[in-house]
Amino acid sequence: MEVAANCSLRVKRPLLDPRFEGYKLSLEPLPCYQLELDAAVAEVKLRDDQYTLEHMHAFGMYNYLHCDSWYQDSVYYIDTLGRIMNLTVMLDTALGKPREVFRLPTDLTACDNRLCASIHFTSSTWVTLSDGTGRLYVVGTGERGNSASEKWEIMFNEELGDPFIIIHSISLLNAEEHSIATLLLRIEKEELDMKGSGFYVSLEWVTISKKNKDKKKYEIIKRDILRGKSVPHYAAIEPDGNGLMIVSYKSFTFVQAGQDLEENMDEDMSEKIKVEPLYYWQQTEDDLTVTIRLPEDSTKEDIQVQFLPDHINIVLKDHQFLEGKLYSSIDHESSTWIIKESNSLEISLIKKNEGLTWSELVVGDKQGELIRDSAQCAAIAERLMHLTSEELNPNPDKEKPPCNAQELEECDIFFEESSSLCRFDGNTLKTTHVVNLGSNQYLFSVIVDPKEMPCFCLRHDVDALLWQPHSSKQDDMWEHIATFNALGYVQASKRDKKFFACAPNYSYAALCECLRRVFIYRQPAPMSTVLYNRKEGRQVGQVAKQQVASLETNDPILGFQATNERLFVLTTRNLFLIKVNTEN
Repeated sequence: MEVAANCSLRVKRPLLDPRFEGYKLSLEPLPCYQLELDAAVAEVKLRDDQYTLEHMHAFGMYNYLHCDSWYQDSVYYIDTLGRIMNLTVMLDTALGKPREVFRLPTDLTACDNRLCASIHFTSSTWVTLSDGTGRLYVVGTGERGNSASEKWEIMFNEELGDPFIIIHSISLLNAEEHSIATLLLRIEKEELDMKGSGFYVSLEWVTISKKNKDKKKYEIIKRDILRGKSVPHYAAIEPDGNGLMIVSYKSFTFVQAGQDLEENMDEDMSEKIKVEPLYYWQQTEDDLTVTIRLPEDSTKEDIQVQFLPDHINIVLKDHQFLEGKLYSSIDHESSTWIIKESNSLEISLIKKNEGLTWSELVVGDKQGELIRDSAQCAAIAERLMHLTSEELNPNPDKEKPPCNAQELEECDIFFEESSSLCRFDGNTLKTTHVVNLGSNQYLFSVIVDPKEMPCFCLRHDVDALLWQPHSSKQDDMWEHIATFNALGYVQASKRDKKFFACAPNYSYAALCECLRRVFIYRQPAPMSTVLYNRKEGRQVGQVAKQQVASLETNDPILGFQATNERLFVLTTRNLFLIKVNTEN
């Protein structure tokens, strides 16, 4: 059985700044432009049966504004009329209205249990699209940057079951075949789940293909499903289609289509079987007693027990019951067994090493249960007493005072969870690489190069580090490409944050709250004037600015995207443009 490689993320020390002093609030005005929309954004609010935290993560915090990473400063949204609207900005002073590029064929309001419509820009000429009712569209767009050659045309559409949202897609082209691979996210009811929320997260990896020489229509050639218990923070297919990477709080595993229920029932049965131990055993300083429940009508002739100095073999009615190496040596000649009340077998083993506490009866056997009496528990507790104290921090070393959790700032405290980054092989569907992220909290993802996988940003101590996956580099699969100084610490204090983003050229990071306010954190830049640090009496060469923009609206923010030049903020009825880099 292959075991996944346990990996770690390698931080590039030159990209860290241990002397970073913090962000200076700048009151410079940010140019802000407002466009009124012809029709409201097609927002879908959570229903009464979508009450879990996972529903909120997947659908309640959905980003309704989509950035076309293949064409700079081009954003899209879907309105209540089922139109995909595009705004491409060339010049802020000559902003046109968002234009319709495509209209969904179905009536969005007809489906009662629909999700929000979702869109993903697969390549410079392909788009994958969901209307939120469970139908997947693959659309050929032509070169989107050129209005003369841009024409959106449906090349594939099919009903794929329950409603889903699209979270990633790629286009694969070789001499004979063109394929589109896409990841679909669902949250589905699990009737057999009695302990958890009653829901599970399903990720479906669908591959649609057309052989060029046959000139047939596009058709589904592969469907694989992963299941997990939490919505992934990040999930993306590798550019060559050979693998998949997921950052999530709870792990995902591939399941075979059609065997989900049988597997669950098998797991439940196996758990019930494990509940009842095969045998019970207890020990004193001198001996051990093993008790085994016998089948009805068992006689002495049905039982064979063989004692050896460090081995035991028990056979019941010609079936091997227990056999293996004992934890420690016994006096095999003095050990005995008897039948008690015709329904249980009691075996007495005399310890060779008196006083030695056995941690198991047979080495490696987990089928039995150790029973301790109250006197033994009290003795163990007394032996461990020196490791604990009823006082909080008794007699601390004055020079090294202990850490007091109550003195931690709130933004230093993480949830008691440990996310992991997993890489799955597309052919074997097995996990090949695992990175335990520990307290490296996931912050956001961004597409730096549309031909590569999206980058993900993680908190590292107080900083925020940006990582670029490279599926082709087996030894160094994740590259640290940028650092946002102290941003991990700063963002944690923002209670009402909704969306987080950064410029593809890492020049700034930004986050927005649920209403109105947008915060921008710029990378350190050289000062145009002379500035001194009064505490240290030295000249400051560069400074990192923080800026705040307040939008003139009371509508909640539904979408948020960052480009190198601008921030785009979408509300129900308006699209705001904030000019971030005015130097260019």
